[in-house]
Amino acid sequence: MQHFAPPRIPANDLRPGRHWYAAAASIAVVLIALGAVIGVYRFHKVIDAVDTGRHFADGDTVTLRLEPGSGRAIWIKDQEFGPTASPECAVTGPGGPRLTEPGVDVFLTRAETWNPIYVIDVPRAGDYEVTCSSQAPSTYAIGDSGGLFALMGWLALAVALPVLGLGISAAIVLVTAVRRSRHRKRLLAELHGPAAGEPSPALRGN
Repeated sequence: MQHFAPPRIPANDLRPGRHWYAAAASIAVVLIALGAVIGVYRFHKVIDAVDTGRHFADGDTVTLRLEPGSGRAIWIKDQEFGPTASPECAVTGPGGPRLTEPGVDVFLTRAETWNPIYVIDVPRAGDYEVTCSSQAPSTYAIGDSGGLFALMGWLALAVALPVLGLGISAAIVLVTAVRRSRHRKRLLAELHGPAAGEPSPALRGN
């Protein structure tokens, strides 16, 4: 009994096209790369979030060059001993700058802990003067408004993006593979003709 190999269906004849596999891979690569860039960028940014090397004390005046939306903040170093500092700061400069409440955050070094006390909001670019005082000797520094807590939020996003990319890619690959398999079966059925046991069109006329 002679057996015949089933006819081969060219891969390019199947739908949806194989370019969907490339699209799935591209989505995964882009989102993984984006997550990595965000994670590395925010990590390096938070390392230098507070300029602890240029701190100032109560009564000192610091001059800053600021622009709207710069997100600069005043940080205070935690004191291990002593009364609550209850710090108060003031900012002067062009356009009526103001100090706003920061979110809860922290900046850590090997031996120090810093907390934000004010975010500096300026209406236009210019030079501004900042002065602080408190009920206990305190040390201040200027830095970005986000610290360790903000980093955790960005790192969560950096992890979520690759996971999302892999999930979308897997879904596209699965759907594409299933639909191509079904299309292959339909094409093979058309090539084979009537199903086994069904009389051919010529026999039906007898």
